[in-house]
Amino acid sequence: MPMSLPVLLISMLLFLVLFFGIGFLLNMLLRMSWIMAIIYPIVCVFIIDEVRFIDYFRSPGSSFGALGDKITSLAVADILILASGLLGAILSGIVIKMLRNRGYQMF
Repeated sequence: MPMSLPVLLISMLLFLVLFFGIGFLLNMLLRMSWIMAIIYPIVCVFIIDEVRFIDYFRSPGSSFGALGDKITSLAVADILILASGLLGAILSGIVIKMLRNRGYQMF
């Protein structure tokens, strides 16, 4: 069933704001500006794939093969939603960098 345009736009906005907020808080607490942009692909794997985490170590060939199949079968709406989350994670790093360059010190 195709996703309606309002649902898609709201989902994209929610993912952008959610991962911007999480990234901003992690950047403040850990003082690593790009931590959420690095962690976000791992979060996406957990969202997309149905393979248990330990299976990536026990049987990496079949696990990564299943992940590749799952990624290639994503709908355009799913890709847009996940991409907006990545954009939020990247924007949080940019904002933290800008604030630190202007003299704001968080924690």
